[in-house]
Amino acid sequence: MRLNEIAAEDYTSSVLPLTAELWAGRRTFESYVSQTLAIARSGYGRRYYRTIGLYDDKKLLTSMKRYERSMRFGPMRLRALGVGAVFTPPELRGRGYASAMLAMMLDHARDEGYDFAYLFSDIRPRFYEDLGFATLASRAITLRADTLSNQRIQVTRLEESDWNAVRRCFDLCERMRSWGFLRTPLIWDWIQLRMRQRVDSPAGALTNLVVRRGRGIAAYVLGTRSAEHDAYILDEFGFADREAGELIGPLLRSAAGDLRRITGWLPPEGARDTLPKASVRKRRDAVLMALPLSANGRKWFALASQQRPGDVLWSTDHI
Repeated sequence: MRLNEIAAEDYTSSVLPLTAELWAGRRTFESYVSQTLAIARSGYGRRYYRTIGLYDDKKLLTSMKRYERSMRFGPMRLRALGVGAVFTPPELRGRGYASAMLAMMLDHARDEGYDFAYLFSDIRPRFYEDLGFATLASRAITLRADTLSNQRIQVTRLEESDWNAVRRCFDLCERMRSWGFLRTPLIWDWIQLRMRQRVDSPAGALTNLVVRRGRGIAAYVLGTRSAEHDAYILDEFGFADREAGELIGPLLRSAAGDLRRITGWLPPEGARDTLPKASVRKRRDAVLMALPLSANGRKWFALASQQRPGDVLWSTDHI
């Protein structure tokens, strides 16, 4: 048995017809295919994303998606291997093929100098625990919109030309954290592509808002207004400094409008402090799991395991 890369076009014809019921969601099969190809053909996809299969001769036994990210951890840069869409056809399950594929991939990652591997589990976290992965903080927050400040602020919609300013705002906010995933221009392009595709978003209207400061952006929120859930589903927010952090409450209230609630993943440390007390619960899906692969990876994992005020990642980092 061997690991081989699966060309994007071959993946869409050999794997996607089998996984559509699980992961296509509300998309048509045609949209599911076209969006998968768009990610593979994007700038990020060409450099940092692959579809991988375990083969016995020419027979595909099981498959997965492989992502690469970098993390800022104090003065260090850690290499991270992301794992997604692990799938074995029903008739081949129970034979250990997926475990073998992941074990081989992790061995290669150690040899290639990666510091940790991570994934988001929707089902059977125990399967990944048996391979050495451990669960990190994965929580959701819900608060009533009317508990947020109703301070009058000038709010505008995020325009396509604003993304560079959003990136600078994000970078300034991230300085308040001791670590976090790095976002290069290719990563931002990938996030924007996924946002346009609405892969992880519920039905509703994409509502990204900003507060401007001169030619820059003081604060922003990314998310979806969902009448179905009577909530603004928050993906991410950022602010340029602590004074601008006070704008997040009224900005979220503006995003919610006449909707009753704001909900989403619990924001990371620093960002969480800008919100009032709210209902916090463990997520039942997209449970973050990680496996250290190096000494520096173990140092990061020890710190991430103790995360209390906020979660480890933004939902925009979901793969």
